[in-house]
Amino acid sequence: MTKLKFLAKLREELSCLPQNDIEERLLFYSEMIDDRIEEGLSQDDAVLAVGSVDEIAKQIISDTPVSNIVKDKIKPKRRLKAWEIVLIVLGAPLWLPLLIAAFAMLLSLYVSLWSVIISLWAVFVTLAACALGSVVIGLGFAFGANYLSGLAMVSAGIVCTGLSIFMFFGCKAAANGSLLLTKKILFLIKKCFTQKEGV
Repeated sequence: MTKLKFLAKLREELSCLPQNDIEERLLFYSEMIDDRIEEGLSQDDAVLAVGSVDEIAKQIISDTPVSNIVKDKIKPKRRLKAWEIVLIVLGAPLWLPLLIAAFAMLLSLYVSLWSVIISLWAVFVTLAACALGSVVIGLGFAFGANYLSGLAMVSAGIVCTGLSIFMFFGCKAAANGSLLLTKKILFLIKKCFTQKEGV
């Protein structure tokens, strides 16, 4: 594939992004290909070394902030007519509270998810603190000639240590799952705004 074909295909794949972002990325990859050609590669090999257009476009779209995409997509393509503005203003008492309520509901669900994750980490910290405290107190009892109480406390500390280890891996998995869910949600939002017209 030649450099021009590569850049044309990349422009087509990135057509859902703001124009200045597209030009910036095209310039970057054009310079990258030129650098590889200067290093002695042929044009086809230089383009091949850069990578697949589909993978590059997917990475660029996922790296582009949602705010840039949304801002570009919600710009009106034409000026609103007077009657359209009047309808928007008159309908605001209906659609604005509904929009705010939907946003608040989604935000509260997301915050609730992370509050569960934070609670799980709090349980882990509590178990770890109980494990340490039980062992220290148990050793204190043992040295104070109260061997059975000391043994019971050290045993409880060992159980809490085991539970805290299991809890750590569970908390880590839950936090990673929540981060993955967040990435997928952001990707779906981007996908809604980056779909090409007419597709």
